Amino acid sequence: MAKQQPTTVEVKILDKEYLVACPEEAREALIQSAHHLDSKMREIRASGKVFGTERIAVMAALNITHDLLERDTMSDTASSILEAMDSKLDSALGESSGQ
Repeated sequence: MAKQQPTTVEVKILDKEYLVACPEEAREALIQSAHHLDSKMREIRASGKVFGTERIAVMAALNITHDLLERDTMSDTASSILEAMDSKLDSALGESSGQ
């Protein structure tokens, strides 16, 4: 099977164009990611509290990472709660059926 050549995608972040290589099947995800990053960077720049593209990029990366970690933590917590509920239901159903 021949190895597929990566596609070069042009994305624009804070009015600067970047060429990024990625597999064809990841093209849309890359474009969406670039739009999300651009949006976050524009929000930070508009706040007027952070100056310089590099600092804005770092702050956007920190904010995005925080959001992802928070979502993972919430997901882990929800899973733990559901597992505990499932265990309690199993126990309650076992007791009510005379086991």
